[in-house]
Amino acid sequence: MGLFDVFQEVYPTLLEGLGTTLQITILSLIIAMVLGIFVCLMNISNNKVLRAIAKFYIWLIRGTPMLVQAFYIYFAVPQLIQSVTGSQFRITVFTARLVTLTMNAGAYISEIFRGSIESVNKGQMEAARSLGLSYSKSMQKIILPQAVRTCLPSLVNQCIITLKDSTILYAIGLSEIMYHAKVYVGRTMESFATYTWVAVFFLVIVTVLSFISRAIERRLD
Repeated sequence: MGLFDVFQEVYPTLLEGLGTTLQITILSLIIAMVLGIFVCLMNISNNKVLRAIAKFYIWLIRGTPMLVQAFYIYFAVPQLIQSVTGSQFRITVFTARLVTLTMNAGAYISEIFRGSIESVNKGQMEAARSLGLSYSKSMQKIILPQAVRTCLPSLVNQCIITLKDSTILYAIGLSEIMYHAKVYVGRTMESFATYTWVAVFFLVIVTVLSFISRAIERRLD
C-alpha cells in the first residue's frame, strides 16, 4: 500500500493511541510540576535531611533509564509489596506509566527550578526578609515568579521530552500510539508508512508546542 493508503486505514487507531498518550503525558506533567517545585524547595532548604532526600531522589531518577524505572514500578514494586504483606497486589499499566513519567519529569523539573531560583539575585531575598516578609512569602511573591519566567523555555523543552519519552513505555503494554502502531505493523507489515505517520503526528504536536512557547516568551518580554 502507498503512504496515504496506509494513513486512511491506520489514522483512526493512531488517533486513539495519541489521545491516550496526550492524556497521560499532560496529567503526569501537571503532577510533576508540583512535585518538581516541592523537591526543589527541599533541595535549597537549610534542613540537611530534606536536602539529602531531594538529592537522593534526583540522583536515582537521573541515573537510571526510564524503561528500567517503568519495569521496576510495574513488576518489582508489586512483588516487593506482596512479599512483605503476603497479599496479592497489582499496579495497573496506566498507574505504572503515570508514576514513571511523573517521577522522571519531576526530577528534571526540580533541577530546572533550582537553577532558575539560584539565578535570581540573592539581594532580592535579603531585601524581602529585611522588609518583614517570611521566607515562604518571599519565595512565593518575589523569587518564584521571576524563576518561572526564566525557566519557561527549559520547562517547555522538558514537556516535549516527556511527551516523546512516553512512547518508550509502550513496552509495559499501555494502549498508546506506539502500541497501536506496533500492532498494526505486526498485522500488515507496513513499517515504513506507519512509523512515518507516527513521526508526523509528533512533529506536528512538538511544532505547536514550540510556537506556543515562543509566543509566551514574547508576551513575557
